[in-house]
Amino acid sequence: MPVSVSQTFQLQMASSSYAKVNELPTSKPVFPQHSYGQTKLLSPRRQVSFPESHRSHNIIAISSKFAKSGQGRKALGVVEVRAAATAEKAKKYYPEKAGGFVEEMRNVAMRLHTRDVAKEGQKEPDAQPIGKWEPTVEGYIRFLVDSKLVYETLESLVQEEAHPVYAEFRNTGLERTEKLAKDLEWFRQQGYSIPEPSSPGTSYAKYLQELSEQDPPAFICHFYNFYFAHTAGGRMIGKSVAEKILDGKELEFYKWDRNIKELLNGVREKLNKVAEGWSREEKNHCLEETEMSFEYSGKLLRLIIS
Repeated sequence: MPVSVSQTFQLQMASSSYAKVNELPTSKPVFPQHSYGQTKLLSPRRQVSFPESHRSHNIIAISSKFAKSGQGRKALGVVEVRAAATAEKAKKYYPEKAGGFVEEMRNVAMRLHTRDVAKEGQKEPDAQPIGKWEPTVEGYIRFLVDSKLVYETLESLVQEEAHPVYAEFRNTGLERTEKLAKDLEWFRQQGYSIPEPSSPGTSYAKYLQELSEQDPPAFICHFYNFYFAHTAGGRMIGKSVAEKILDGKELEFYKWDRNIKELLNGVREKLNKVAEGWSREEKNHCLEETEMSFEYSGKLLRLIIS
């Protein structure tokens, strides 16, 4: 029975809507802007589409003559109605949480789980349980190789100065690149061939690069989900795979040099600190990116049974 991409990422997290902007006559071209002052550049998946939560902030310059016309009044009415709907959606789905913005991120992620994985899940079970996977050593190595590329990308991007807020996420103690390098060297010593990164890893790394430059809230959504998922369900998956194909060996990938709870609490504080400087629309945009994070991470996990 095939394993869906969405289900494969759900267990890791257990322990974005886009719409076209209405085309109206304008006095000059208007481009969507983030509060960081940069024009939004779109990846191929997002061409001519923008976060729904940003609709009400698209400035539409309409000439006074057009605005006074029947067509103009009707068009402006549509904009106002959609703006009100957007505000209501934000209030309904993304309420403020006592635990700070990280609690909002967690709640959105949990809703993307199936009900059999998490009690907060809102999706029906639709795939083979991860516990019944039949992993292969070769597939697991591919998963480790692609995961290493993604972690390398994340860890190098926060070292760059594309946006000052990334400095908060340097040397958190959650870094995995060196640990994965040791594990892959161990497999090499056992006689296994180590392949080059495959499409799931390279496409995700490229996507993260784009986000880091143009869309900090979305980038930080991926940062949170990728690291935190590995410390929860990711460890459960690693233990299950090790028992089936590695005689129970615990890889370095699943070890941390300090208490993991303390490390996670430190990063939570940093995430909440960064989010305090965001508008409600930017926070919603970050939350809307969660589904994309699940999609990319799920493709990596499926390599285990490839």
